[in-house]
Amino acid sequence: MPSSTFNFERVIPALPWRRLTLATVLLTALATVAWEIRVRSWGYGPTLNDTDDLWAQQRDAVKPDSIVIIGDSRALYDSDLNTLERGLGQRPIQLAIVGSCAYPILANLVADEKFHGTIICSVLPAIWLAPAGPPIANSEEALKRWRKRTPAQRASHKLGMLLEERVAFLKQEDLTLQKLLLKLPIPNRADSQVPPRLPPYFQTVDPDRRTWMTAQCAEPGPLQTRVETGWIPLFTPPPPPNYMPREAFLKGVGQAIEQRFKDTATAVHKFRARGGKIVFIRFPMSGELRNLEDIATPRAGPWNRIIRESGAPGIYFADYLELASFTCPEWSHLSAPDSVEFTKRLVPHLKVALAQ
Repeated sequence: MPSSTFNFERVIPALPWRRLTLATVLLTALATVAWEIRVRSWGYGPTLNDTDDLWAQQRDAVKPDSIVIIGDSRALYDSDLNTLERGLGQRPIQLAIVGSCAYPILANLVADEKFHGTIICSVLPAIWLAPAGPPIANSEEALKRWRKRTPAQRASHKLGMLLEERVAFLKQEDLTLQKLLLKLPIPNRADSQVPPRLPPYFQTVDPDRRTWMTAQCAEPGPLQTRVETGWIPLFTPPPPPNYMPREAFLKGVGQAIEQRFKDTATAVHKFRARGGKIVFIRFPMSGELRNLEDIATPRAGPWNRIIRESGAPGIYFADYLELASFTCPEWSHLSAPDSVEFTKRLVPHLKVALAQ
């Protein structure tokens, strides 16, 4: 059977490739510098992204007798690691996650039979009791990353840290194309409700996840206003879905919340039985957000029940004048200087609670 051979030769056009390459490099460099200047004019600066890889790096650092901080963003912003290290004699490991329910992290630590150290746990009831959704997903995604990181992902994380500490526009929570597109002013429609916008990136992060609010957010101005007004929609529960009866939905949510109370108490009892220590903390909030939280999750409800059923000590900021005198600039977190002072005043109460 006859056969034929096809020879294909790609013809490279005769163009000034060196000059084109140089022009491309120069244009890319100019565009990069222009974008860097633009985002710095918006108030951004070089700092680490608080990624799941950075969290996993800290989870790796947990030793059997470590002091570990878990919880939501208030535990992240309001707990100064340097001050805690001086006051407690040991540097805590920061495992709190923005916008997260910390129960999966608590369950993970309790399941680690080698760990018998100390857990400082922030409780924001509306998030702690969330039966599903982003608060649970944020914690579970961090745990998944910790368990399944590849060597390539570890190397990429190290390289990323080198760049993030020097370049301002590398903000994955705000300045990627996907995040910028989400900021387009799209109105709600009959069958498509636009979710509330998350507050902008307003913190600096160290390699050990020591996190501080930026000065621009701590002072009155556009950034503070954007963050402040973003909390109310985020803390307002969404309406029941239209694909199931309201009664059935509320019943399911109620059952999930009851299970969270039981699971929390079970985890705490198990951890304390093997010599571990845990203290729950209610961190400060201010303004309209405090009014909303006090109505939606009053102290006499979730907080008291968690403390009573778990048997663990708790520190509620409003019980102590020296802790209750702080004002959160954007209603939900302390400024960088106040986080240091708050932590300094918190340490004596932590020592008393952990001695119980």
